[in-house]
Amino acid sequence: MKLHSLKPAEGATHKEKRIGRGEASGKGGTSTKGNKGGQSRTGYKSKMAHEGGQMPIQRRIPKRGFKNINRIDHKVINLGQVDHYAEKYGIQEFTLQNLYMNSLISQTDSVKILGNGEIKGKYSFKVNAVSAKAKAAIEAAGGSIEIIK
Repeated sequence: MKLHSLKPAEGATHKEKRIGRGEASGKGGTSTKGNKGGQSRTGYKSKMAHEGGQMPIQRRIPKRGFKNINRIDHKVINLGQVDHYAEKYGIQEFTLQNLYMNSLISQTDSVKILGNGEIKGKYSFKVNAVSAKAKAAIEAAGGSIEIIK
């Protein structure tokens, strides 16, 4: 088999129906567009998502709840993960820059430390938010916390 001998599978291709090429073709005259109205004219475009009088999908589907525009989504790091990250990536200071350099967060993420798990080492944190339980555990382990905005 060579590139010049490749062909599509049998029946996969067929001739395109040419419309508007005379009455003898069977597709002449109105070129399958019907007689009158906007859809038979040149340049006709239907509106995007127009459903022809049927109730549009965005109005059929029920709406639930509301979306808080002031919500802040934090990337969460639990205390149980801190020792693992410190060991795996060699991090002693948990800053947004260090976490980004090790691909743990993306550049625009904000980070919150939560108190789930235990911390064994003495680490310093420069993050956007810390829970009260996590703050107490970090200070008990001898670490430091700095909140940045």
